[in-house]
Amino acid sequence: MPGLAPVATVSRLLSFQGRYGLELSEWLPMSTTDSIILAGPAVERIKPVEVELRPGRRRAIVTTVLVGGDLFFSGIAGVVPWLLTGWPPLTDWLGPSTPVPIPPVGVVLILAVFGLYSSYGPSPPERLRLRVLGVCIYAISCLLVVSAQGPSARGVAEIAVVSALLVVIGFYGESALRSALIRWRLWGALTVIVGTDTAGRSLADTLLAQPELGFRPVGFLAERGQEPVRIEGLPILGMIDEMPAVPVEVLLFSSCATLALYDGKGAGGAPAPRTVLAQQIHELQNMWVQVQPLGSAIGLEIRRELYRPRNLALKRVIDCTFAGLGLIVAIPVIAILAVTIRSLDPGSPFYVQIRVGRHGRPIRVLKLRTMYSDAERRLHAHLESCPAAREEWQRFFKLSADPRILPKVGHFIRRTSLDELPQLWNVLCGDMSLVGPRPFPAYHMDGFDPDFRALRTSVPPGLTGLWQISSRSDGDLHVQRSQDTYYIRNWSPWLDLYILMGTVSAVLGAKGAR
Repeated sequence: MPGLAPVATVSRLLSFQGRYGLELSEWLPMSTTDSIILAGPAVERIKPVEVELRPGRRRAIVTTVLVGGDLFFSGIAGVVPWLLTGWPPLTDWLGPSTPVPIPPVGVVLILAVFGLYSSYGPSPPERLRLRVLGVCIYAISCLLVVSAQGPSARGVAEIAVVSALLVVIGFYGESALRSALIRWRLWGALTVIVGTDTAGRSLADTLLAQPELGFRPVGFLAERGQEPVRIEGLPILGMIDEMPAVPVEVLLFSSCATLALYDGKGAGGAPAPRTVLAQQIHELQNMWVQVQPLGSAIGLEIRRELYRPRNLALKRVIDCTFAGLGLIVAIPVIAILAVTIRSLDPGSPFYVQIRVGRHGRPIRVLKLRTMYSDAERRLHAHLESCPAAREEWQRFFKLSADPRILPKVGHFIRRTSLDELPQLWNVLCGDMSLVGPRPFPAYHMDGFDPDFRALRTSVPPGLTGLWQISSRSDGDLHVQRSQDTYYIRNWSPWLDLYILMGTVSAVLGAKGAR
Protein backbone atom coordinates (compact mmCIF):
# COMPACT_ATOMS: atom_id res chain seq x y z
CA MET A 1 0.00 0.00 0.00
CA PRO A 2 1.56 3.38 -0.95
CA GLY A 3 2.86 5.45 1.96
CA LEU A 4 3.24 2.56 4.45
CA ALA A 5 6.58 1.43 5.84
CA PRO A 6 8.20 -1.82 4.73
CA VAL A 7 8.01 -4.93 6.87
CA ALA A 8 11.25 -4.15 8.69
CA THR A 9 10.03 -0.72 9.71
CA VAL A 10 6.66 -2.12 10.79
CA SER A 11 8.41 -4.72 12.95
CA ARG A 12 10.30 -1.96 14.71
CA LEU A 13 7.04 -0.04 15.00
CA LEU A 14 5.44 -2.97 16.82
CA SER A 15 8.50 -3.18 19.07
CA PHE A 16 8.12 0.53 19.77
CA GLN A 17 4.51 -0.09 20.73
CA GLY A 18 5.60 -2.38 23.51
CA ARG A 19 8.23 0.01 24.84
CA TYR A 20 6.30 3.28 24.68
CA GLY A 21 2.63 2.33 24.59
CA LEU A 22 1.92 3.42 21.03
CA GLU A 23 -1.77 3.02 20.20
CA LEU A 24 -2.03 1.78 16.62
CA SER A 25 -5.68 2.80 16.57
CA GLU A 26 -4.56 6.42 16.85
CA TRP A 27 -3.11 6.63 13.34
CA LEU A 28 -3.78 10.18 12.25
CA PRO A 29 -3.67 10.61 8.46
CA MET A 30 -2.51 13.96 7.24
CA SER A 31 -5.99 15.01 6.13
CA THR A 32 -8.27 14.19 9.05
CA THR A 33 -12.02 14.44 9.25
CA ASP A 34 -11.79 17.72 11.12
CA SER A 35 -9.27 19.25 8.74
CA ILE A 36 -11.60 18.66 5.81
CA ILE A 37 -14.88 19.53 7.47
CA LEU A 38 -13.63 22.60 9.25
CA ALA A 39 -10.98 23.68 6.76
CA GLY A 40 -11.24 26.55 4.35
CA PRO A 41 -9.48 29.73 3.35
CA ALA A 42 -11.73 31.71 5.68
CA VAL A 43 -10.26 29.94 8.73
CA GLU A 44 -7.69 32.15 10.46
CA ARG A 45 -4.46 30.50 11.49
CA ILE A 46 -3.88 30.53 15.24
CA LYS A 47 -0.57 31.67 16.64
CA PRO A 48 1.91 29.07 17.87
CA VAL A 49 0.93 28.04 21.35
CA GLU A 50 2.57 29.61 24.35
CA VAL A 51 2.29 27.42 27.41
CA GLU A 52 0.35 29.44 29.96
CA LEU A 53 -1.17 26.76 32.21
CA ARG A 54 0.06 23.41 33.36
CA PRO A 55 -1.53 20.61 31.31
CA GLY A 56 -3.32 19.16 34.32
CA ARG A 57 -4.90 22.48 35.27
CA ARG A 58 -5.85 23.23 31.67
CA ARG A 59 -7.47 19.80 31.25
CA ALA A 60 -9.41 20.34 34.47
CA ILE A 61 -10.74 23.67 33.18
CA VAL A 62 -11.75 22.14 29.84
CA THR A 63 -13.51 19.23 31.53
CA THR A 64 -15.30 21.59 33.93
CA VAL A 65 -16.51 23.79 31.07
CA LEU A 66 -17.74 20.86 28.98
CA VAL A 67 -19.43 19.07 31.88
CA GLY A 68 -20.97 22.30 33.17
CA GLY A 69 -22.20 23.10 29.69
CA ASP A 70 -23.88 19.71 29.26
CA LEU A 71 -25.46 19.98 32.71
CA PHE A 72 -26.90 23.34 31.71
CA PHE A 73 -28.02 22.18 28.27
CA SER A 74 -29.62 19.01 29.64
CA GLY A 75 -31.43 21.12 32.20
CA ILE A 76 -32.88 23.21 29.38
CA ALA A 77 -33.89 20.05 27.54
CA GLY A 78 -35.75 18.85 30.63
CA VAL A 79 -37.54 22.15 31.26
CA VAL A 80 -38.75 22.83 27.69
CA PRO A 81 -41.49 20.15 27.68
CA TRP A 82 -42.86 21.44 30.96
CA LEU A 83 -42.94 24.99 29.58
CA LEU A 84 -44.83 23.76 26.52
CA THR A 85 -47.37 21.77 28.50
CA GLY A 86 -47.69 24.01 31.54
CA TRP A 87 -46.64 21.31 34.04
CA PRO A 88 -45.00 22.68 37.19
CA PRO A 89 -41.35 21.60 36.94
CA LEU A 90 -40.60 20.96 40.62
CA THR A 91 -43.78 18.99 41.25
CA ASP A 92 -43.36 16.76 38.22
CA TRP A 93 -39.61 16.42 38.74
CA LEU A 94 -39.97 15.19 42.31
CA GLY A 95 -43.36 13.47 42.02
CA PRO A 96 -43.66 9.69 41.67
CA SER A 97 -45.61 9.87 38.40
CA THR A 98 -43.22 12.04 36.40
CA PRO A 99 -43.13 11.00 32.70
CA VAL A 100 -39.31 11.35 32.72
CA PRO A 101 -38.23 9.10 35.57
CA ILE A 102 -34.51 9.84 35.15
CA PRO A 103 -33.41 13.50 35.22
CA PRO A 104 -31.96 14.55 31.86
CA VAL A 105 -28.70 15.52 33.58
CA GLY A 106 -28.09 11.78 33.94
CA VAL A 107 -26.94 11.72 30.32
CA VAL A 108 -23.78 13.57 31.42
CA LEU A 109 -22.54 10.43 33.20
CA ILE A 110 -23.02 8.39 30.05
CA LEU A 111 -21.19 10.94 27.90
CA ALA A 112 -18.36 11.03 30.41
CA VAL A 113 -17.92 7.27 30.02
CA PHE A 114 -17.77 7.80 26.24
CA GLY A 115 -14.86 10.23 26.70
CA LEU A 116 -16.48 13.44 25.47
CA TYR A 117 -15.07 15.62 28.24
CA SER A 118 -11.36 15.49 27.46
CA SER A 119 -9.41 18.45 26.07
CA TYR A 120 -9.06 16.62 22.75
CA GLY A 121 -10.51 13.47 21.36
CA PRO A 122 -12.93 12.20 18.71
CA SER A 123 -13.62 14.14 15.54
CA PRO A 124 -16.85 16.20 15.41
CA PRO A 125 -18.86 13.54 13.48
CA GLU A 126 -17.66 10.86 15.90
CA ARG A 127 -18.53 13.08 18.87
CA LEU A 128 -22.02 13.49 17.41
CA ARG A 129 -22.32 9.71 17.03
CA LEU A 130 -21.27 9.14 20.64
CA ARG A 131 -23.66 11.82 21.84
CA VAL A 132 -26.57 10.23 19.98
CA LEU A 133 -25.68 6.79 21.37
CA GLY A 134 -25.44 8.19 24.88
CA VAL A 135 -28.84 9.85 24.58
CA CYS A 136 -30.28 6.59 23.20
CA ILE A 137 -29.02 4.73 26.29
CA TYR A 138 -30.64 7.37 28.48
CA ALA A 139 -33.93 7.16 26.55
CA ILE A 140 -34.01 3.36 26.72
CA SER A 141 -33.38 3.51 30.48
CA CYS A 142 -36.29 5.92 30.89
CA LEU A 143 -38.55 3.73 28.77
CA LEU A 144 -37.72 0.68 30.86
CA VAL A 145 -38.61 2.51 34.07
CA VAL A 146 -41.83 3.88 32.58
CA SER A 147 -42.88 0.47 31.23
CA ALA A 148 -42.31 -1.06 34.66
CA GLN A 149 -44.69 1.51 36.18
CA GLY A 150 -47.32 0.96 33.50
CA PRO A 151 -47.73 2.11 29.88
CA SER A 152 -47.96 5.88 29.39
CA ALA A 153 -48.29 7.42 25.95
CA ARG A 154 -47.57 10.85 27.34
CA GLY A 155 -44.50 9.53 29.10
CA VAL A 156 -43.13 7.99 25.89
CA ALA A 157 -43.80 11.22 24.00
CA GLU A 158 -42.02 13.29 26.62
CA ILE A 159 -39.02 10.97 26.65
CA ALA A 160 -38.80 11.30 22.86
CA VAL A 161 -38.98 15.11 23.02
CA VAL A 162 -36.40 15.37 25.79
CA SER A 163 -34.05 12.97 24.00
CA ALA A 164 -34.26 14.92 20.75
CA LEU A 165 -33.55 18.16 22.61
CA LEU A 166 -30.59 16.56 24.38
CA VAL A 167 -29.03 15.79 20.99
CA VAL A 168 -29.79 19.10 19.27
CA ILE A 169 -29.07 21.48 22.17
CA GLY A 170 -26.06 19.45 23.26
CA PHE A 171 -24.55 19.43 19.75
CA TYR A 172 -24.81 23.17 19.15
CA GLY A 173 -23.92 23.97 22.75
CA GLU A 174 -20.77 21.87 22.60
CA SER A 175 -19.76 23.51 19.32
CA ALA A 176 -20.12 26.95 20.90
CA LEU A 177 -18.14 25.95 23.98
CA ARG A 178 -15.39 24.40 21.89
CA SER A 179 -15.07 27.63 19.89
CA ALA A 180 -14.82 29.60 23.14
CA LEU A 181 -12.18 27.25 24.54
CA ILE A 182 -10.16 27.70 21.35
CA ARG A 183 -10.35 31.48 21.70
CA TRP A 184 -9.25 31.15 25.34
CA ARG A 185 -6.30 28.99 24.21
CA LEU A 186 -7.43 26.07 26.34
CA TRP A 187 -8.56 23.50 23.78
CA GLY A 188 -6.19 20.82 22.53
CA ALA A 189 -3.31 18.74 23.85
CA LEU A 190 0.19 20.23 23.91
CA THR A 191 1.90 18.46 21.03
CA VAL A 192 5.48 18.07 19.86
CA ILE A 193 5.89 17.05 16.21
CA VAL A 194 8.74 14.61 15.65
CA GLY A 195 10.19 15.25 12.21
CA THR A 196 10.94 18.43 10.30
CA ASP A 197 10.57 17.02 6.79
CA THR A 198 7.86 18.02 4.36
CA ALA A 199 5.30 15.78 6.07
CA GLY A 200 6.08 17.30 9.48
CA ARG A 201 5.80 20.85 8.19
CA SER A 202 2.54 20.08 6.42
CA LEU A 203 1.21 18.55 9.61
CA ALA A 204 2.18 21.63 11.62
CA ASP A 205 0.50 23.85 9.05
CA THR A 206 -2.73 21.85 9.35
CA LEU A 207 -2.73 21.86 13.16
CA LEU A 208 -2.01 25.58 13.42
CA ALA A 209 -4.74 26.40 10.91
CA GLN A 210 -7.22 23.99 12.48
CA PRO A 211 -7.24 24.18 16.29
CA GLU A 212 -10.47 22.13 16.27
CA LEU A 213 -8.31 19.06 15.67
CA GLY A 214 -7.35 19.14 19.33
CA PHE A 215 -3.55 19.15 18.91
CA ARG A 216 -1.70 22.34 19.92
CA PRO A 217 1.83 22.30 18.47
CA VAL A 218 4.57 23.71 20.71
CA GLY A 219 7.54 22.80 18.51
CA PHE A 220 9.54 20.16 16.65
CA LEU A 221 12.08 17.50 17.43
CA ALA A 222 14.65 17.37 14.64
CA GLU A 223 17.46 15.10 13.50
CA ARG A 224 21.05 15.74 14.52
CA GLY A 225 22.62 18.45 12.38
CA GLN A 226 19.32 20.25 11.79
CA GLU A 227 19.77 24.00 11.81
CA PRO A 228 17.88 25.50 14.80
CA VAL A 229 15.37 27.57 12.85
CA ARG A 230 11.66 28.13 13.34
CA ILE A 231 9.30 26.20 11.08
CA GLU A 232 5.76 27.52 10.57
CA GLY A 233 6.40 29.80 13.55
CA LEU A 234 7.33 26.88 15.81
CA PRO A 235 10.79 26.38 17.33
CA ILE A 236 12.93 23.27 17.19
CA LEU A 237 12.93 22.17 20.83
CA GLY A 238 15.71 19.64 20.52
CA MET A 239 17.03 16.67 18.68
CA ILE A 240 15.07 13.53 17.95
CA ASP A 241 16.68 11.63 20.84
CA GLU A 242 16.20 14.37 23.44
CA MET A 243 13.45 15.12 25.92
CA PRO A 244 11.68 18.45 25.21
CA ALA A 245 12.05 21.07 27.93
CA VAL A 246 8.35 22.00 27.80
CA PRO A 247 5.27 20.12 29.07
CA VAL A 248 4.13 17.69 26.41
CA GLU A 249 0.93 15.64 26.27
CA VAL A 250 1.28 14.11 22.79
CA LEU A 251 4.23 13.08 20.68
CA LEU A 252 3.12 13.28 17.05
CA PHE A 253 5.31 11.43 14.56
CA SER A 254 5.07 12.68 10.99
CA SER A 255 5.82 9.28 9.43
CA CYS A 256 6.77 5.68 10.11
CA ALA A 257 10.35 6.56 9.19
CA THR A 258 10.68 9.19 11.93
CA LEU A 259 9.09 6.81 14.42
CA ALA A 260 11.61 4.09 13.56
CA LEU A 261 14.44 6.64 13.73
CA TYR A 262 13.33 7.78 17.17
CA ASP A 263 13.21 4.17 18.36
CA GLY A 264 16.68 3.55 17.01
CA LYS A 265 18.15 6.50 18.95
CA GLY A 266 17.22 4.80 22.19
CA ALA A 267 15.76 7.77 24.05
CA GLY A 268 15.10 7.01 27.67
CA GLY A 269 11.35 6.72 27.63
CA ALA A 270 8.53 8.56 25.91
CA PRO A 271 8.24 12.18 27.15
CA ALA A 272 4.48 12.21 26.57
CA PRO A 273 1.64 10.04 27.89
CA ARG A 274 0.28 9.49 24.38
CA THR A 275 2.00 8.86 21.07
CA VAL A 276 0.30 9.32 17.71
CA LEU A 277 1.56 8.31 14.28
CA ALA A 278 0.49 10.50 11.37
CA GLN A 279 0.84 8.54 8.16
CA GLN A 280 -0.08 10.27 4.92
CA ILE A 281 -2.08 7.90 2.72
CA HIS A 282 -3.34 9.63 -0.41
CA GLU A 283 -6.82 9.00 -1.81
CA LEU A 284 -7.87 6.69 1.03
CA GLN A 285 -10.51 7.28 3.65
CA ASN A 286 -9.32 7.98 7.17
CA MET A 287 -12.44 8.63 9.20
CA TRP A 288 -13.74 5.12 9.90
CA VAL A 289 -10.63 3.12 8.99
CA GLN A 290 -9.96 0.15 11.30
CA VAL A 291 -6.59 -1.30 12.22
CA GLN A 292 -6.19 -5.07 11.91
CA PRO A 293 -3.13 -6.92 13.31
CA LEU A 294 -1.63 -9.16 10.63
CA GLY A 295 1.30 -10.77 12.39
CA SER A 296 4.27 -8.47 11.93
CA ALA A 297 2.28 -6.22 9.59
CA ILE A 298 -0.50 -3.72 10.09
CA GLY A 299 -3.70 -4.01 8.09
CA LEU A 300 -6.01 -1.08 7.43
CA GLU A 301 -9.58 -2.18 6.74
CA ILE A 302 -11.28 0.22 4.35
CA ARG A 303 -14.87 0.08 3.15
CA ARG A 304 -16.53 2.19 0.49
CA GLU A 305 -19.80 2.60 2.36
CA LEU A 306 -21.42 5.04 -0.05
CA TYR A 307 -21.29 2.50 -2.88
CA ARG A 308 -23.04 -0.31 -0.99
CA PRO A 309 -26.64 -0.83 -2.20
CA ARG A 310 -28.12 -1.06 1.28
CA ASN A 311 -26.56 2.26 2.28
CA LEU A 312 -27.83 3.92 -0.87
CA ALA A 313 -31.31 2.57 -0.04
CA LEU A 314 -31.03 3.90 3.53
CA LYS A 315 -29.89 7.26 2.22
CA ARG A 316 -32.86 7.36 -0.16
CA VAL A 317 -35.35 6.61 2.64
CA ILE A 318 -33.88 9.40 4.77
CA ASP A 319 -33.96 11.79 1.81
CA CYS A 320 -37.63 11.16 1.04
CA THR A 321 -38.67 11.44 4.69
CA PHE A 322 -36.91 14.68 5.53
CA ALA A 323 -37.33 16.31 2.11
CA GLY A 324 -41.08 15.67 2.22
CA LEU A 325 -41.43 17.16 5.70
CA GLY A 326 -39.14 20.05 4.78
CA LEU A 327 -41.09 20.87 1.64
CA ILE A 328 -44.35 21.10 3.59
CA VAL A 329 -42.76 23.64 5.93
CA ALA A 330 -40.99 25.51 3.12
CA ILE A 331 -43.96 26.05 0.77
CA PRO A 332 -45.24 29.23 2.53
CA VAL A 333 -41.72 30.71 2.58
CA ILE A 334 -41.21 29.90 -1.10
CA ALA A 335 -44.54 31.53 -1.97
CA ILE A 336 -43.70 34.78 -0.13
CA LEU A 337 -40.26 35.02 -1.76
CA ALA A 338 -41.71 34.27 -5.20
CA VAL A 339 -44.17 37.16 -4.91
CA THR A 340 -41.37 39.50 -3.76
CA ILE A 341 -39.11 38.54 -6.66
CA ARG A 342 -41.91 38.99 -9.19
CA SER A 343 -42.58 42.49 -7.87
CA LEU A 344 -38.93 43.53 -8.39
CA ASP A 345 -38.33 42.09 -11.85
CA PRO A 346 -40.82 40.77 -14.41
CA GLY A 347 -40.75 37.12 -15.29
CA SER A 348 -41.00 33.83 -13.46
CA PRO A 349 -39.65 33.88 -9.87
CA PHE A 350 -38.22 30.40 -10.51
CA TYR A 351 -35.64 29.22 -12.94
CA VAL A 352 -34.29 25.87 -14.01
CA GLN A 353 -30.59 25.29 -14.48
CA ILE A 354 -29.13 22.24 -16.19
CA ARG A 355 -26.45 20.70 -14.00
CA VAL A 356 -24.40 17.52 -13.97
CA GLY A 357 -25.97 14.74 -11.91
CA ARG A 358 -25.05 11.18 -11.02
CA HIS A 359 -23.25 9.21 -13.73
CA GLY A 360 -22.82 12.50 -15.63
CA ARG A 361 -26.43 12.74 -16.76
CA PRO A 362 -27.95 16.24 -16.86
CA ILE A 363 -30.55 17.14 -14.23
CA ARG A 364 -32.92 20.11 -14.04
CA VAL A 365 -32.21 21.91 -10.77
CA LEU A 366 -34.93 24.24 -9.42
CA LYS A 367 -34.04 27.53 -7.74
CA LEU A 368 -35.66 30.78 -6.75
CA ARG A 369 -34.46 33.51 -9.07
CA THR A 370 -32.09 35.99 -7.39
CA MET A 371 -30.83 37.67 -10.59
CA TYR A 372 -32.18 39.94 -13.27
CA SER A 373 -33.80 38.36 -16.28
CA ASP A 374 -30.90 39.59 -18.48
CA ALA A 375 -28.27 38.31 -16.05
CA GLU A 376 -25.99 36.78 -18.67
CA ARG A 377 -25.75 40.03 -20.62
CA ARG A 378 -24.89 41.93 -17.43
CA LEU A 379 -22.24 39.36 -16.49
CA HIS A 380 -20.57 39.42 -19.90
CA ALA A 381 -20.38 43.20 -19.92
CA HIS A 382 -18.94 43.28 -16.40
CA LEU A 383 -16.24 40.69 -17.10
CA GLU A 384 -15.21 42.49 -20.28
CA SER A 385 -14.80 45.80 -18.46
CA CYS A 386 -13.15 44.49 -15.24
CA PRO A 387 -10.07 42.21 -15.48
CA ALA A 388 -10.03 41.62 -11.70
CA ALA A 389 -13.61 40.36 -11.83
CA ARG A 390 -12.74 38.10 -14.76
CA GLU A 391 -9.85 36.57 -12.78
CA GLU A 392 -12.12 36.06 -9.76
CA TRP A 393 -14.73 34.39 -11.96
CA GLN A 394 -12.19 32.02 -13.49
CA ARG A 395 -11.03 30.93 -10.04
CA PHE A 396 -14.30 30.67 -8.09
CA PHE A 397 -17.02 30.85 -10.76
CA LYS A 398 -18.58 33.44 -8.41
CA LEU A 399 -18.19 37.18 -7.89
CA SER A 400 -18.05 39.07 -4.59
CA ALA A 401 -19.75 42.04 -6.31
CA ASP A 402 -22.11 40.43 -8.80
CA PRO A 403 -23.99 42.91 -11.05
CA ARG A 404 -26.58 40.25 -11.94
CA ILE A 405 -28.12 39.99 -8.46
CA LEU A 406 -31.43 41.66 -7.65
CA PRO A 407 -31.06 44.53 -5.15
CA LYS A 408 -31.68 43.76 -1.45
CA VAL A 409 -33.81 40.66 -1.75
CA GLY A 410 -31.37 38.87 -4.06
CA HIS A 411 -28.47 39.17 -1.66
CA PHE A 412 -30.66 38.19 1.29
CA ILE A 413 -31.97 35.06 -0.41
CA ARG A 414 -28.48 33.99 -1.47
CA ARG A 415 -26.91 34.77 1.90
CA THR A 416 -29.51 32.65 3.69
CA SER A 417 -29.53 29.97 0.94
CA LEU A 418 -33.32 30.26 0.67
CA ASP A 419 -32.98 30.10 -3.12
CA GLU A 420 -32.15 26.39 -2.69
CA LEU A 421 -35.47 25.50 -1.03
CA PRO A 422 -37.22 24.42 -4.27
CA GLN A 423 -34.53 21.76 -4.66
CA LEU A 424 -36.31 19.74 -1.99
CA TRP A 425 -38.51 18.73 -4.92
CA ASN A 426 -35.41 17.53 -6.78
CA VAL A 427 -34.60 15.39 -3.74
CA LEU A 428 -38.08 13.87 -3.70
CA CYS A 429 -37.80 13.11 -7.42
CA GLY A 430 -34.52 11.27 -6.89
CA ASP A 431 -32.32 13.65 -8.89
CA MET A 432 -30.50 14.74 -5.75
CA SER A 433 -29.82 13.72 -2.16
CA LEU A 434 -30.02 15.87 0.96
CA VAL A 435 -26.26 15.56 1.46
CA GLY A 436 -23.60 15.09 -1.19
CA PRO A 437 -21.36 17.01 -3.58
CA ARG A 438 -23.23 20.00 -4.96
CA PRO A 439 -24.43 19.57 -8.56
CA PHE A 440 -22.39 21.96 -10.68
CA PRO A 441 -22.98 23.31 -14.18
CA ALA A 442 -20.94 21.70 -16.96
CA TYR A 443 -18.57 24.69 -17.21
CA HIS A 444 -17.78 24.34 -13.49
CA MET A 445 -17.17 20.60 -13.78
CA ASP A 446 -14.81 21.23 -16.69
CA GLY A 447 -12.49 22.93 -14.19
CA PHE A 448 -11.77 19.52 -12.61
CA ASP A 449 -9.61 16.74 -14.00
CA PRO A 450 -11.33 13.69 -15.60
CA ASP A 451 -10.55 11.34 -12.68
CA PHE A 452 -12.16 13.64 -10.13
CA ARG A 453 -15.16 14.28 -12.39
CA ALA A 454 -15.71 10.52 -12.58
CA LEU A 455 -15.43 10.18 -8.79
CA ARG A 456 -17.75 13.11 -8.15
CA THR A 457 -20.48 11.86 -10.48
CA SER A 458 -20.34 8.32 -9.06
CA VAL A 459 -22.59 9.39 -6.16
CA PRO A 460 -25.84 11.38 -5.99
CA PRO A 461 -25.34 15.17 -5.83
CA GLY A 462 -26.56 16.88 -2.68
CA LEU A 463 -28.60 19.83 -1.51
CA THR A 464 -25.83 20.52 1.02
CA GLY A 465 -22.36 19.18 1.62
CA LEU A 466 -18.99 19.73 3.29
CA TRP A 467 -18.40 22.84 1.21
CA GLN A 468 -21.60 24.39 2.54
CA ILE A 469 -20.59 24.03 6.21
CA SER A 470 -17.01 25.14 5.76
CA SER A 471 -15.82 27.29 2.85
CA ARG A 472 -18.95 27.75 0.72
CA SER A 473 -18.21 30.57 -1.73
CA ASP A 474 -14.79 31.22 -0.16
CA GLY A 475 -13.43 27.89 -1.40
CA ASP A 476 -11.77 27.59 -4.80
CA LEU A 477 -11.69 24.48 -6.99
CA HIS A 478 -8.90 22.90 -4.95
CA VAL A 479 -10.88 23.26 -1.71
CA GLN A 480 -14.01 21.87 -3.34
CA ARG A 481 -12.09 18.89 -4.65
CA SER A 482 -10.56 18.00 -1.27
CA GLN A 483 -13.85 18.30 0.57
CA ASP A 484 -15.91 16.39 -1.99
CA THR A 485 -13.30 13.64 -2.17
CA TYR A 486 -13.24 13.34 1.58
CA TYR A 487 -17.01 13.06 1.79
CA ILE A 488 -17.18 10.34 -0.86
CA ARG A 489 -14.34 8.36 0.71
CA ASN A 490 -15.61 8.65 4.27
CA TRP A 491 -19.40 8.63 4.00
CA SER A 492 -21.53 7.40 6.87
CA PRO A 493 -25.01 8.28 8.17
CA TRP A 494 -23.30 10.10 11.05
CA LEU A 495 -21.32 12.26 8.66
CA ASP A 496 -24.56 13.12 6.83
CA LEU A 497 -26.22 14.02 10.13
CA TYR A 498 -23.26 16.14 11.13
CA ILE A 499 -23.37 18.02 7.82
CA LEU A 500 -27.12 18.58 8.04
CA MET A 501 -26.82 20.01 11.55
CA GLY A 502 -23.78 22.04 10.53
CA THR A 503 -25.71 23.45 7.57
CA VAL A 504 -28.15 25.11 9.95
CA SER A 505 -25.29 26.96 11.66
CA ALA A 506 -23.70 27.91 8.33
CA VAL A 507 -26.97 29.25 6.91
CA LEU A 508 -27.93 31.20 10.03
CA GLY A 509 -24.45 32.69 10.17
CA ALA A 510 -24.42 33.34 6.40
CA LYS A 511 -20.94 31.78 6.41
CA GLY A 512 -19.17 32.30 3.11
CA ALA A 513 -22.41 32.97 1.26
CA ARG A 514 -22.61 35.36 -1.67
